[in-house]
Amino acid sequence: MVALLLSSGAYAQVAPEPVSGPEVSADSNADGAIVVTGTRIRRPDLQSNSPITSVTDQEIKYQGAVNVESVLNRLPQFTADANENVSNGSDGTANINLRNLGSNRTLILLNGQRLLPQQAIDLNFVPSALIDRVDVVTGGASAVYGSDAVAGVVNFVLKDHLDGLRIDVQSGLGVHTNDNSGVRDIVSAAGYANATRRVADGGKQDINAAYGKNFADGRGNVTVYGGYRHTEPVLQANRDVSACALNQADDAGTGLVCGGSSNSTYGTFAPLGGPNAGKTLTNNMNGTQNWVPYTSAYAYNYSPTNYLQRSDDRYIGGAFAKFEIAPIAEVYGSFMYMKDHTFSQVAPSALFLGTSFTVPCDNPLMSAAQQQSLCGASGGTSATQDTLIGYRLGDGQSRRDDLRHQDYRYSAGVRGDLGHGFQYDVNYLHSLVKFNETYMNNVDNVKAQRALDVVNVNGVVTCRSVIDGSDPACIPVNVFQPNAITDTQAAYLFSESNTASRNALTVISANVNGDLGTFGITSPWAKRGVNIALGAERRRETLNYTADAVAEQGGATDSDGRITVNEAYGEIEIPVLQNLPFAHALTINGGLRYSAYRNDQQSTGLKSKYNVWTYKGEASWAPSEDARLRFSYNRAIRAPNIGELFGSRSIGNVAAQDPCSGASPTASFDVCRLTGVTQAQYGSIIECPSDTCSAQFGGNVALKPEKADTYTAGIVLTPRMLRNFTLTVDYFHVKVKDYISSVDPSLAISQCVAGGDPFYCGLFTRDPRSGAIFGTNGYIVSTTYNTGSLTTSGVDITADYTFGIGALGKINLNLVGTRLIEQAAEPLAGLGSYDCRGLYGYTCGQPNPTWRHAMRTTWQMPEGASVSVSWRHTDAVTLSSLSDNSFLAGTPSVINKKISAYNYIDLAGTVAVGERLQLRAGVNNLFDKDPPAIAAGILSSFGNGNTYPGVYDTLGRTMFVGATVNF
Repeated sequence: MVALLLSSGAYAQVAPEPVSGPEVSADSNADGAIVVTGTRIRRPDLQSNSPITSVTDQEIKYQGAVNVESVLNRLPQFTADANENVSNGSDGTANINLRNLGSNRTLILLNGQRLLPQQAIDLNFVPSALIDRVDVVTGGASAVYGSDAVAGVVNFVLKDHLDGLRIDVQSGLGVHTNDNSGVRDIVSAAGYANATRRVADGGKQDINAAYGKNFADGRGNVTVYGGYRHTEPVLQANRDVSACALNQADDAGTGLVCGGSSNSTYGTFAPLGGPNAGKTLTNNMNGTQNWVPYTSAYAYNYSPTNYLQRSDDRYIGGAFAKFEIAPIAEVYGSFMYMKDHTFSQVAPSALFLGTSFTVPCDNPLMSAAQQQSLCGASGGTSATQDTLIGYRLGDGQSRRDDLRHQDYRYSAGVRGDLGHGFQYDVNYLHSLVKFNETYMNNVDNVKAQRALDVVNVNGVVTCRSVIDGSDPACIPVNVFQPNAITDTQAAYLFSESNTASRNALTVISANVNGDLGTFGITSPWAKRGVNIALGAERRRETLNYTADAVAEQGGATDSDGRITVNEAYGEIEIPVLQNLPFAHALTINGGLRYSAYRNDQQSTGLKSKYNVWTYKGEASWAPSEDARLRFSYNRAIRAPNIGELFGSRSIGNVAAQDPCSGASPTASFDVCRLTGVTQAQYGSIIECPSDTCSAQFGGNVALKPEKADTYTAGIVLTPRMLRNFTLTVDYFHVKVKDYISSVDPSLAISQCVAGGDPFYCGLFTRDPRSGAIFGTNGYIVSTTYNTGSLTTSGVDITADYTFGIGALGKINLNLVGTRLIEQAAEPLAGLGSYDCRGLYGYTCGQPNPTWRHAMRTTWQMPEGASVSVSWRHTDAVTLSSLSDNSFLAGTPSVINKKISAYNYIDLAGTVAVGERLQLRAGVNNLFDKDPPAIAAGILSSFGNGNTYPGVYDTLGRTMFVGATVNF
């Protein structure tokens, strides 16, 4: 008999038989003790004092998921983070963001141990086909696990003790009808091609096998596994919502239009001197060699060739082993490996506006009219003029980012029973992440400058670098006519850039866990004894990042760093009352951890150190067997990771608009002057192309740990009069102080404009020649430092009920929902805050709905078949710039003022064929609902293709079929 149970927030929990007691998200050991994620205490009837949501392998099958992050992103506690639908700027990893406090504040564990180096977490490493369940503990847990568990802990528990052969295969794809008439009309009006009406793409294949063998009368086990996953890419051209880059039609945002980039195939010029200094000109689209004022008619539609879903190939393999020599000594170990290869793809490269090029006034590829426009009276002479150039190379030359990861993780240890109710565990863990990136089809600005510095030699246009021998391979490029750069010229301009990083984590740990009741240490009102856990841990994380000369031209720099931490911790669980009137059980729990950090960068000699304490206090009171109240307080910390401390400083793209640009800037000169604008520049600064400005990112060795106070209070109801029913309601409140972050560029811009605050205005670094805030010399400073505070609070509600329907089997109803009360940020301590509850866009980023839920209804039929329907709901959200909070004020919008509530229906089914074969199939987004179409300038982190992938179903309807065979 199969019973579908949920307990303590277990989401779609599938258990082989009914489970008594309210906690099922636990591991049972040979001695009958239970280990629950969130505590190191072990005992036979352990119940968690912290809210736990548990996702089992059956839920993963119902979703047809081959990416574990997509499963967790459906839970209302999570906000989408790095995922397969993010292309431009992706590093190829997958991550999760609990409570929208940032993925770096969620500790990821595998079988209770750290997964990978914290700054290099990648959930692609987790073999989804081997997952037994995923425990999500909300609220801080640093006293138990150390740094990073600010928002909570996600623990992937694997099937690592199989006995037999298990093969799992699955295939799926997107099947979508492009019928968004509103967006299609916008695309047609711009003269662009609409997406094909009906598409079937984005195929995924996943093949996994695992073999396990028990031996020595069950005292030993070896389990090996391997798998391959392939994902087909999807172009933005294949969906209505992303067929063109959407922009607001006017300042009020009354509608949407197809915008684009001023880095166009026609060629855009912004001279830094001469008669047209401060103007933006373009090659006439009629082909004549004269410059005309740039208008949006010349904009380039950069969207179609971008990836909406990245291509990916992943190989995994590994083994787990254990052998009990004697009760006092069981040796165990594991080895895990992943090789992942993915490409991100964006529009063809260009000589991008933002880089100043020096052009000879007698460049023979220019017409006399162009020479005059650029140089005035010096036209046709050997004088030179500096100008910004935006010239897009043709189709078929899309930039591709070749992202390659190889991850290794191995561990070895010994554990056993010391007698008198005590156990020990000594472990060594090492993990290594190798990342190699090759950026292809990108214009090398050094070569571009040589290709522009040309002269006429006996009627042949020749690079000056060929004449002087500095670059005999140089080929002149013609940027002075539309679509004039040939494939041969493009091939010369391209230079691959290469970067690489090596991240390593080593952990040596030892702990002892025991029941003091065997020594008579027991409350006089309880039967169970006091339990304790004591331990020590030493962790070391290292980073080594290297960039070649071409990557350094783009602002990348080499970096290295090392973090060493020594820790000692203790935890105690005291059963105070048991089996008394109004006190079926009263238990209190406390924990304390001391951590000593030492950070150093060998290449520079920079060092820092600090010592921190973390602690927790918890209580659980069950007045009867039917109800239990639980409370917890945790002081958590997150020490800065290596990237935040020592990360190289580089320039990257951000969605933003420069208020001081254009002929009629929206900001006054008095404000713009504070950002570095001169009187001569005001009114002639070029706008950020495609609403994309630049920001400088990087580390800061002076960072200190951030601190968080987390509170939870809840009730667990398991009424005996209503069998197989569970209801939990938990309040959470998390406040992070001195949080490690950077000032969001949109926030820096809006606060500078709103009040002329010298701090925010001081974050502008303008190009000294053009005054622009894009390119390698103009940007918003967005490096890391200890800022103000983050606060989030809300209520989690979970409910589960299984009831029989006679000979037809059983029905299971399962609900997980979160009501958000607050999602507030204080960028600088004491200087005001803003609340993003119910808002999205610009500073608030991805949607922060007031209510989200996932409800699954499953009919479990006799003979092993099931049909399951899931209802996913996300509340409506409002554009943050429409808020009256000065921190959020900004560009208004009518068309994007609100994203309506979204509801998705998913359908899945399973059927058992005999005892060894189980088939499954399903459809997600059954009614093929389109994602919201949002102006590209509104999108911030993890926005892609004019929408928010991961929050909304970007591909539309997806279908899958799969099978599991056991031998």
